[in-house]
Amino acid sequence: MELNQYLEVFIEESKEHLQSCNDHLLELEKSPNDMTIINEIFRSAHTLKGMSATMGYDDLAKLTHQMENVLDGIRNQTISVSPELLDVVFLAVDDLEAMVESIASGGDGKRDVSKVVDMLKMIEKGNKPNVANAQKEVAAAAAEPKTEKQVVYDEFERTVIEQSNEQGFHTYEIAISLRSDCLLKAARVYMVFEVLEKIGEVIKSTPPIEQLEEEQFDQAFMVTLISNEESSDIEKKVMKVSEIERVEVSSISIDDFNMESQSDLQESKKVELESSENKVVLVDKTAPTKQKQNEHNQNQATGKAASKTIRVNIERLDILLNLFEELVIDRGRLEQISSELNNQELQETVDRMSRITGDLQNIILNMRMVPIETVFNRFPRMVRQLARDLEKKVNLEIIGAETELDRTVIDEIGDPLVHLIRNSLDHGIEMPEIRKANGKSEEGTVVLKAYHSGNHVFIEIEDDGAGISRDRVLKKALESGVVTEQIASTLSDKQVYELIFASGFSTAAQISNVSGRGVGLDVVKNTIENLGGDVSVDSIEGKGSLFSIQLPLTLSIISVMLVEIQKEKYAVPLSSIIETAIIKKEDILNAHNQKVIDFRGKIVPLLFLKDLFEVPVYEEENEFLSVVIVRKGEKMAALVVDAFVGQQEVVLKSFGNYLPNVFAIPGATILGDGQVALIVDCNALLK
Repeated sequence: MELNQYLEVFIEESKEHLQSCNDHLLELEKSPNDMTIINEIFRSAHTLKGMSATMGYDDLAKLTHQMENVLDGIRNQTISVSPELLDVVFLAVDDLEAMVESIASGGDGKRDVSKVVDMLKMIEKGNKPNVANAQKEVAAAAAEPKTEKQVVYDEFERTVIEQSNEQGFHTYEIAISLRSDCLLKAARVYMVFEVLEKIGEVIKSTPPIEQLEEEQFDQAFMVTLISNEESSDIEKKVMKVSEIERVEVSSISIDDFNMESQSDLQESKKVELESSENKVVLVDKTAPTKQKQNEHNQNQATGKAASKTIRVNIERLDILLNLFEELVIDRGRLEQISSELNNQELQETVDRMSRITGDLQNIILNMRMVPIETVFNRFPRMVRQLARDLEKKVNLEIIGAETELDRTVIDEIGDPLVHLIRNSLDHGIEMPEIRKANGKSEEGTVVLKAYHSGNHVFIEIEDDGAGISRDRVLKKALESGVVTEQIASTLSDKQVYELIFASGFSTAAQISNVSGRGVGLDVVKNTIENLGGDVSVDSIEGKGSLFSIQLPLTLSIISVMLVEIQKEKYAVPLSSIIETAIIKKEDILNAHNQKVIDFRGKIVPLLFLKDLFEVPVYEEENEFLSVVIVRKGEKMAALVVDAFVGQQEVVLKSFGNYLPNVFAIPGATILGDGQVALIVDCNALLK
């Protein structure tokens, strides 16, 4: 029986136990004498130790064993809980998380944990370790590029390298390390690849590109590039990307693989032998344990029902959703045929099929929905550490963690939230003495809230700090050329606050590990808008700030209003539409060289989609115009179309790399009659 058979379960359960450790350690800091919390942490550590030993991950088992000794001392009241002790235990949990991530990324889970183990041993003996120095050493070690790891190439990749060398091209292995304070690692990886693809052909990345996009790596990664450029030139170009700590470029050839092949073969046989020796132990360990049986009996005694769930690989759900999307397209085609033939029995059958597929759609989409707590769970620990680094007192309140979002959105929303929360702590919450002098409590509050509203999920980050200084933001915007003096005089307070999302904008007086690098909020805005969402900010100086994020529930199947422009069909998402209307040409006004209309007492700009999308004109307009009123935050516009077709649920198909950077058209859909309708991105039109 192969170890890999249990690897996925091991990774998932390890992450659950580590998250439990993080949560309960934060509770323990507030209630250091609560034995229930201590027992929960001990149970998670003990289970993780047993699982790690069974799977052969010795460094994991070694560290959890020492952590278990300290927790046992706390249980027996020979060791007292203190912030310094918890700092060390948190460092241990960080190392454990890094090792589990390494295993999940295909690594061996090995890590130098000697410093943390030594500190835990000192605590066990009653001594006080130097936590501050240890934290710096751990951070420095994490920032070091892992260039010693060999890149493994398959037969096809080796053939490509060999042929390229024969044609006079160079093959380089480029080891890249990001700075330890880099917030949006995926964005930096994208920028590095963009640079490299302009000077050559990227044939491999380690970890794979999917893991880099999901930020499943520490700070370093490796890229294999075929190019005719010199290594020094490549290094200079990559180093121009922000937040790059180090770049090492080394040349390789096909001759370098000969010795590696023999070494790999020997290592493979060694692993296979070790695996076969552990077969019996593994079967015993994965059987139901007495502890699990006792927990089951306890649940029955307390009336708690056992959770009837199974784990399903997300790729299988993606395949299922893709198949269902095809079914939705065919359903639309059947509805079209049914209406044309006007056959009652066919219409009844199609209606029944529509109801069933509607129910099936809800089930499939709900299967992909994940509670946002999977993202929120990381923030209490982050806020605790950041507050200590900034020497501030901060209380984080989380509301609505059970709110569910599509897995695709969940995977992307984490980093923007990290930056917004860090921004609130650094720029928003004042130092305790300043808060006290201003009549506030010394402890600041940051509220992280999520809730559903219609077809959207809203996430709000609110703090009771100093708020945003209108004059300071406007001064900085004028200095950096974001706005002109003429425009600045016409801006409302809210419009001024929105300027902080401009590229490179920062009001920080000095650069720190938290902020002031001039990157972040612009990337946050772009990331959220790429998800079809919107982000806004409001503030009252001296009282606090509120960042609000609006996100779609799902990104695949959307409700739209189909409209006609000349002989072409377009789909406008219902989530952006306020209402539709018919207006007379004589109702059109002019303001600042822009055609506008009066919509319920508000002046709304008029956008002619046929002009924006350069649609060929076959028919002239009549005296009446059909308009779709759309909104993005407080901005509104009236889209002029030729006719309304009706509402429909459609499958959004992205253009991908085929048609990149098409203005305001993120994708298309196939209608019931086989025609293709382009999806209109209202957020892009209202920028």
